[in-house]
This record gives sequence, structure tokens and C-alpha cells, in this order.
Amino acid sequence: MLIAQLTDLHIGAGRRLAYRKVDTAGALENAVDHVMAMDPRPDVVLFTGDIGDLGNQQEYGLVAEILTKLTLPYFMVPGNHDRRAPLRTAFPDATPVKDGAAFVNYVVDDYPLRLIALDTLDEGKPGGVLGADQLDWLRGVLSDGDDRPCLIFMHHPPIVTGIAHMDAQNLGEGADELAAIVAQHRDRIRAIICGHVHRPIHTIWAGVPLMIGPSVAHQVAFDLRDDGPSAFVMEPPAMHLHVWDTPSQNLLTHLAYIDRYDGPHPFFGADGKLIV
Repeated sequence: MLIAQLTDLHIGAGRRLAYRKVDTAGALENAVDHVMAMDPRPDVVLFTGDIGDLGNQQEYGLVAEILTKLTLPYFMVPGNHDRRAPLRTAFPDATPVKDGAAFVNYVVDDYPLRLIALDTLDEGKPGGVLGADQLDWLRGVLSDGDDRPCLIFMHHPPIVTGIAHMDAQNLGEGADELAAIVAQHRDRIRAIICGHVHRPIHTIWAGVPLMIGPSVAHQVAFDLRDDGPSAFVMEPPAMHLHVWDTPSQNLLTHLAYIDRYDGPHPFFGADGKLIV
């Protein structure tokens, strides 16, 4: 099973450039083209938040237009730049929650690896929260008798990355409770994948691998100073590809760059002969 993780799209209405510089709509088009050109293609695509930049219908309409070329199953969770109601209206199949549900929490049971969507949005605020209702919902899912291995996907990471201005807006309320739940079920939770930080970051948290995906458009500057300013850099857009091997029950994560670079090139030795 192959999972493509695309995150932090930040699409602006009318193809507005982010920070007057970043063509986020063009970046999403490139990401979709990249995914569709893969061989083998992913089985599913997970969007881990910040689909839009302001979270309005115009932005999601543009995203939907671009995603018509993505003919693979895909699912979404909201990020802090999103709004639940317009996101769900624009993408009902990608946010399959029950009518009347307050949060975008759901489970995808169509694959060997169970996919658990967890909504960390505190609407209108940059940081994330998990209230008692979300945590109770997660406890219920993990105790429903389905013992298959699972993956949790959400927007805000519950960790300190060392990038101070991003750590100030990570998952706050509910992070400790989430850690306790994850630790209790660490034998089944194969990984937690997040967005938000715009950098590829890997660690072990509450006994399970936790990976933050890079943005498909622009990255946050790598700056570990306590007073490091909020800044982005035009490093190559990228995505994570998570490979689930059912026989071994192992998850392997690759970093894949989206820009088109020349290659691959065969290796030749000093004698000019191809090295196989």
C-alpha cells in the first residue's frame, strides 16, 4: 500500500500568490501531475491541512478544479488556515463525517492500514487543540474491536521542533492526553503524520513514529534560534510517500521532491562501461 501525503497547499482565491511570491496553485498542479505520473501510483492521497489560505469557498473551488486531475481516492483534515463548514461543503467525499458532526474526525477502513483522521483545528487561531470530545472519539475508535494496524493523520504536530515561531502554534490543549492514548495503543498505531511546520521532520513520540510532511509549495526556514523570525524559504517543494508492507507490518517513509529534475542517470565507471 502506497500513501502520498500532500500538505500545506495554502491556495489563494484567484490564484493569489502567497506572500506576493509563492504560486501555490501552480505548486499544487505540479504536485498532482507528479502523483499521477508515478509508477506505481499511490493507493490513496492524504491532505494534512491548510488546503486553503483563508478557508473560503473561492479557494476550495480552485482546489477542487485542480484536483479534477487527481483520479485517486483522497481524504483531508483541516489546518489552521481552513474552515470546517466550507471545506466539508466543497469536499464531502474527502471529509466523510456523519451529518451533524462538529469535527472532521473519521475512519477510512478501505485499506490494509486503517486511516484515522483527527481534527486539531481551533477555528480562527493558529495553534491546535484536541478537546474532550475529540479525545473520547479517538478512544472509542481505538477500542472498537478492530485490531488492524492504523495510521493517524492530523494537521498540528504535538511536538517541539526547535523552530520557535512554529512551536508557539503547535498542538497545545489535549497534547498530553493524546500522548497517553497513543502510548496505550502503540502496538497498533504505526505512525502519526502531520503538516503545519512546512518541513520534513521525523521523531518518536509516545512510542510511535511521528512524521511532519514538507509543504508542496514553500518551506519554513530552518532556524533553531530562540528568537528566530517567522520566515519561509523557496526550498524544493516535496511530499512524503508512506509505504505500508502488509506481510511485515512495517511502514516506511520516503521524501520525494516534486520539481522536475534531470535524471535518473546511469552510472558509468572510469572505463566508460555501465555499472549495473
